[in-house]
Amino acid sequence: TWFTVLRGAATPDMLEPADFADRTLIRSHWDTVEQQMREYLAALRDEMLFDKPFTEGEDKDLFFEDEDKDLFLWQVLLQVINHGTDHRAQLLRLLHDLGIETGPQDFIFYVYDNG
Repeated sequence: TWFTVLRGAATPDMLEPADFADRTLIRSHWDTVEQQMREYLAALRDEMLFDKPFTEGEDKDLFFEDEDKDLFLWQVLLQVINHGTDHRAQLLRLLHDLGIETGPQDFIFYVYDNG
């Protein structure tokens, strides 16, 4: 939702689990989301990081909370990363509870493997 609002797109309806009955459907949806995020991030410039994205334009009333209008873009981007980490931890716990072994999750291992 954060990236949707940042991109100026309409806030989507809640996803329906029935629409994601298998890995292929999940992957297809995620590929679209990832492409949209990458396009948004590729267009960012340093000076934009201190913009307040929720105070201008026709989407100014789409704040999640009143405080959101005071957020700088860099804070919103950090929130997106941190929130994603929270979801990853939730999924890892569910996988663990199902007896599924997971690999290392630390960002530093990603850096080691991908430079």
